[in-house]
Amino acid sequence: MEYLNCVEKATGDNPDASVIWLHGLGASGHDFEPIIPHLGLPQDAAVRFVFPHAPEIPVTLNGGMVMPAWYDIRSLDRQGDVDEEGILASVGRTRDLIHREMERGVRSDRIVVAGFSQGGAIAYHTALTFEQPLAGLLALSSYFATARITTPSEANRKLSIFVAHGTNDPMLPEFLGRESVDHLKKLGYDPDYRTYPMEHEVCLEEIQAIGEWLRSALFR
Repeated sequence: MEYLNCVEKATGDNPDASVIWLHGLGASGHDFEPIIPHLGLPQDAAVRFVFPHAPEIPVTLNGGMVMPAWYDIRSLDRQGDVDEEGILASVGRTRDLIHREMERGVRSDRIVVAGFSQGGAIAYHTALTFEQPLAGLLALSSYFATARITTPSEANRKLSIFVAHGTNDPMLPEFLGRESVDHLKKLGYDPDYRTYPMEHEVCLEEIQAIGEWLRSALFR
């Protein structure tokens, strides 16, 4: 099996929980590595954070420039020409990482799938459709790109979900976060939705809220 290249950081020996965290367009697996100490996880927690690097592909909206991306962006119309094939390919690679964590001895219900922006779109589809129960789904400054074709697995019908968005986001306006939450509610979920006075980024208050949610999802 050829896996995505990843940055891996563990908060203790012999991790029994994992967070697979996907970055945004043009970024890398190193982007969210610095937030780990600010999550306030229990001192005796052994959590493996897996930050995969997206493959480098041409992005149509950026004039065909090659950059790290989970899928192509063909237009600014999020409801229009969505690269579903590219999204599903990245979902498959993320599922492979989940299975690898399970082979390492981490139970599926101790694995969180997280993503920022483009990475969040992959996280939505991956977590909701995974065939075994997961600990949670975390979607930051993102959108539910595959809502039209997503049928949740029975195993994850009660998945814990945290969604956050910046009210001043110029790249993915906050209404996309609200739309995503509305889609989730129609599917029977009860996501925790938070907004923050920020642009396309994360802030300390948000990171602290994520930490609180992670503690609930992994150490309840």
